Formats: sequence, C-alpha cells, structure tokens
Amino acid sequence: MGIEGMDGIAGISQRIAAIQATIGTLAPVAATTTSSSGAAFADALALAVDGTGTAGTSGSASSSAAGTALDADGVPLALAAYGNGKIPAEALSQVDGTGHRLWAPAAESLGRLRADAAAAGVTIGITDSYRSYESQVDVAARKGLYKNGGLAAVPGTSDHGWGMAVDLALDDKAQSWMRANGARYGFVEDTPREPWHWAYKP
Repeated sequence: MGIEGMDGIAGISQRIAAIQATIGTLAPVAATTTSSSGAAFADALALAVDGTGTAGTSGSASSSAAGTALDADGVPLALAAYGNGKIPAEALSQVDGTGHRLWAPAAESLGRLRADAAAAGVTIGITDSYRSYESQVDVAARKGLYKNGGLAAVPGTSDHGWGMAVDLALDDKAQSWMRANGARYGFVEDTPREPWHWAYKP
C-alpha cells in the first residue's frame, strides 16, 4: 500500500474517533418510542459526521454544545423549530422529578440551584415552569397583559413558552437567597412586579 493509501486510512481513523467522541458527549435520550430514539441517534450521527443534524429538535433534550446553543433572540436552537408554547414534553427535561419541565440546560441548572439552596437550609419551590401556548392564553385572560398593567406576556412571546422561565415559591429567606445566588446558576429576576418569576439567561 502506498503513502497516499496510508494517509487515507489515518484520516478515516481520525474521523471515526472524532465521531465517537462527539456521540459520547450526547446526553441519553429519554424516548418513548423506538422511532424517536432512532431519529435522535441518526440526528446526532449526522451532526457528528457532517454538521447537518439538528441536535435536539427530534425529541432530544441533549446538553451537548449544539443542544445548548441560542439564536440571536436568546431562543434555544434545539427548541426553536417547535415554536413558543408548542414544545412537546419529550423535548424538555424534568426538574428534579418535580413534574416541572424546562429546556435541558435550565432544568439541570435549576436542579443544582435547588440542591445547593437546600444544603444551606433554604427551600426553593416551583409553582410554574414550561407553559404551553394555550396556558399562556389562559394566563393572559386571567391576569391581563403587561402592556395593559397585567401580569402576562403576549401569548407566544413568554420565556415560559421556551422552557426558560420558572415561577418560584419563595419565602423571605428564599427570596434573599435567590437574589444573592440565582445569577450564579443563570437565573435572573427580570420581570417588574413579579419577584417569583425567574428567567434562565445563560
């Protein structure tokens, strides 16, 4: 075999190692069917091989680099294709077995935040998390829109609809802890008149 043939084999070996390393960084997919699991694997493989996969838009809540990317508006690329308030449950991650769901990086960070707060003797409860479009319409009807002095975003524009905001149950001690520590976990109190609302802004 000539030098060119050896170079080709070495190149292929390096590419296989790179693909295996990329696939190894992907979080396990909690799929409900074989087809969605297969689609997620095919998507991850396509991303690793030639960069054409969507890394997360096929039901994966991957915490890989591609799965944590945001667009210019701060919307997770892994969720943008679904639309605000239209994200299927399997594309979000559960927070600490609470039943609340968020974008995977937000869920993971909130889990760490709550565990660290608990270790400091502080309880951080959750009253609301991901909000479907229909839920956003309901909240707007009940609480009124911000622009009219109410407490709701225009349906389809809420951070809740991207799985990037939570409403927390906070006593005075917990509120103080959040204000002192929330930003370390990517959570900011960004809505006037709503001290319970915390958005994930990595």
